[in-house]
Amino acid sequence: MLNFLPPALVGVIAGLLLTINILFWVPILLVFAIIKLVLPFKAVRLRIDPVILSIAENWISGNSGWMKLTQRTTWDVQGLEGLRPDQWYMVSSNHQSWVDIFVLQHLLNRRIPLLKFFLKQQLIWVPVMGLAWWALEFPFMRRHSEAYLKKHPEMRGKDQETTRKACEKFALIPTSVMNFLEGTRMTPAKHAQQQSPYTHLLKPKAGGLALALQAMGDKFHSVLDVTIYYPDGIPTFGDFLCGRMRRVVVRARSIEIPPELLNGNYGEDAEFRAGFSAWVAQLWRTKDTELARLKADFQQ
Repeated sequence: MLNFLPPALVGVIAGLLLTINILFWVPILLVFAIIKLVLPFKAVRLRIDPVILSIAENWISGNSGWMKLTQRTTWDVQGLEGLRPDQWYMVSSNHQSWVDIFVLQHLLNRRIPLLKFFLKQQLIWVPVMGLAWWALEFPFMRRHSEAYLKKHPEMRGKDQETTRKACEKFALIPTSVMNFLEGTRMTPAKHAQQQSPYTHLLKPKAGGLALALQAMGDKFHSVLDVTIYYPDGIPTFGDFLCGRMRRVVVRARSIEIPPELLNGNYGEDAEFRAGFSAWVAQLWRTKDTELARLKADFQQ
């Protein structure tokens, strides 16, 4: 609606609306999160958690509102039929830009339960948003280099424990666990550094997905596999705010998880780890082929 304005002005308006939306909903969110912190009982969680999730869904709807107001984006989306907000979902997607998160939230809000992301520990210090992520119980992960772990072996496995504890909480009410298997945004430099065997993707990291399935395998029966493609080039967050994201293509499919992959021990069973990694590699080869097909179709 406002896309006729100069892009810089659109960006200012979008940024202002984004900020207002955050500052409106986060204080309300914190009130209920503090109640849950003071009264850490299961009965309280079962009453408070749905309220907190409803607040977050309204927050995302607010984002969708200003996106519609400031963007002139054509959405080409397939595969979201039959999703249910009362089920548990393991969601996996390729990762190219911070915009991916807005795309996923916009399309999946209220179709499935609120997406819960695993975040880097440092993000808890982001003003306002760090508190919001804490209130929503997004797990914060500490990433240690192999050199650090050699000096501090006691820290090995801490992320796995964080994942396990988070998933125990997620098991109480329907939740969507979001996993960017690449672990970081795809860039040509990272792709070259990794010597990735995939044309359009970084190497997947199967450990986090395996641990989540190990902790909640009885809840997840399939993976919602999402592929995001930007025909006009990967947008920066600034491009997004300024209304330069013209087209978004999204393809989703539900993939049944082989039963034998739901109950193994990824950390200690080498045979299980090899089998799980092979399954993820096949998932990634299919996604790489899908991205190549989308590129060919939309650049004709």
